[in-house]
Amino acid sequence: MQRLDINHNPDLKKLEDEGYVFEVNGPHLLVHEIPYVNLKKEIKYGTIVTVLSFIDPATIGKPINHTANFIGEAPCDENGNKLNSIINENGAPIVTSDFQANIFFSYRPLKGNYENNYEKVRTYAHFLSSYAKLINPSVTEKPGKIATLITGSDVFKYPDTNSARAKIDYDNTKFHNLKIGIIGIGGTGSYILDLVSKTQVKEIHIFDDDDLELHNTFRAPGTLPDEVIHNIIGLKKIDYYYSVYSRMHLGIKPHPYLITQENINELTDLDYVFVCVDNNEVRAMIVNNLIKMELAFSDVGLGVVKRENGLLGTIRVTSANKNQNDHISETIEKIEGEENEYNTNIQIADLNCLNAALAVLKWKRYVGFYMDLKEEYHSLYHIETNKIINDNTST
Repeated sequence: MQRLDINHNPDLKKLEDEGYVFEVNGPHLLVHEIPYVNLKKEIKYGTIVTVLSFIDPATIGKPINHTANFIGEAPCDENGNKLNSIINENGAPIVTSDFQANIFFSYRPLKGNYENNYEKVRTYAHFLSSYAKLINPSVTEKPGKIATLITGSDVFKYPDTNSARAKIDYDNTKFHNLKIGIIGIGGTGSYILDLVSKTQVKEIHIFDDDDLELHNTFRAPGTLPDEVIHNIIGLKKIDYYYSVYSRMHLGIKPHPYLITQENINELTDLDYVFVCVDNNEVRAMIVNNLIKMELAFSDVGLGVVKRENGLLGTIRVTSANKNQNDHISETIEKIEGEENEYNTNIQIADLNCLNAALAVLKWKRYVGFYMDLKEEYHSLYHIETNKIINDNTST
């Protein structure tokens, strides 16, 4: 977890030098012990919260906008009148697993924007505390205690500023402490890894024993750097993808081998498994064991057939859990299809990406991040008609 050096951040250094009490909690700056007046004309102390932007993981940039949030009661003037000049009743709260800031402030300076976070904090702090000082001149927004600096999170190397800007930090708690497995990181599995690595799951276990080859890269996210291309011989997929995604997510756990009947018990502690294998006998063995272990999973499949006027085919996502698995024997074939161009037609990264996205969306609905009104357990997307057919729904 990357830590901020206050000496490299003049905004924070100035706040500390002047005696503000603050902390950096992931992508949020929290300035504590700000005196204000409540509706009963009592002096209280609250916390100003603002979303930070980052130039790099250790350096804070300019404020993203002029708004802020507040932890405390609705601030008032010395007579107990709510400060409607800065309170926006329609503004979005900030809710995370660590704090909840329900009051939304919107105060734009005459010049349009705040030059830095120090100026922004000072403006809001002075505005709130000035009314408290009319009641008790001895109160101060600068008590001079030691600042606490925390950045990043338990799973990311740098703050998740995307979730902070969208104010969905609390929704991300649905992913906390989850252990995810991805069996096979080929075309579809690598896209699943890419998407899951951007969530706050605790661990992502990836299983694969294949070498990384140039043709693999045409149906996988991103591009290979020159140093990898020139040293690709003997490089395992698992090692390459670990090197890429561990730069962002701290919970990537590589397993450079296949899942077999002998080692499948290694999956027992996982919360959700993505099965991304292209051998149907292996697939059947894995999903049958996952059902016995009462593990939730999604199995992905992609079938493409070549015709004179183009390719046609189907993308499949079949899911199950301990309460819903009777459909598996009917929906997952145990024998390889004869007319599948998938292994020879590698220029279909869009299909791999879509297959992965549909599987990850299903998982996110399962854990409650997205709403799920149908709870389907078998989805087929037909390329030639651009239709998704859902089956085995709960309603």
